[in-house]
Amino acid sequence: MVNHYVAMHMSDGIVNAPTSLIFGVLAALAVAFCAAKARNELDERTVPLAGLVAAFIFAVQMVNFPILPGVSGHLLGGALAAILVGPYTGALCIAIVLVVQSLLFADGGVTALGTNIVNMAVIGLAAGYATAVLLYAVARRRGDVPVAGLGTIAFIAALIGTVCAAMGFVLEYAIGGAAPTSIGAVTGYMLGTHALIGIGEGLITAITVMAVARARPDLVYLLRRSRQEVAV
Repeated sequence: MVNHYVAMHMSDGIVNAPTSLIFGVLAALAVAFCAAKARNELDERTVPLAGLVAAFIFAVQMVNFPILPGVSGHLLGGALAAILVGPYTGALCIAIVLVVQSLLFADGGVTALGTNIVNMAVIGLAAGYATAVLLYAVARRRGDVPVAGLGTIAFIAALIGTVCAAMGFVLEYAIGGAAPTSIGAVTGYMLGTHALIGIGEGLITAITVMAVARARPDLVYLLRRSRQEVAV
């Protein structure tokens, strides 16, 4: 169970069937809502970037990095996707990655697909993006934000998003956990390990966002959003 907890890809049987069903419905509703809203984020320039973001997250999620003896983690990608292509398009990117991994690579259970989407494409992404928006707005009050500053914002956003995604798992386990492990033990373990995983997530997110911002700042959604608000 340790590996399932850390990777955030829940397997079948960790929560009971009613809980899986409830979060499956929530995930379907969230994906449908994001699909409708994503039309406002996408244009001819950003559609290819969205595809590249999904492909990058898919590839990087296949690479695990060690955290503790016997414990490893991988990129979740929520904050990264939201900062680069927007929260709604980013959520769709993560959801697509999770569906492909579950159905074709058995990475995450099929009955747990709804909980995995809620955790990574909704909770983690929303928390990471909200953090990025808040920090960027505060930084903008002092003038233009340098690329290094944007990287710092991306790092913090990814770290917070990772921990919040882990807490989504804790919530689901509290509602309908099917394993004998106590909720207190699960909470402590998830917080501790995902704080460490969040550091790796933050570094990868910061490096990627800074690279795109240096090459094509016009493609970074967080920067475009800020310019549109200033223009209004």
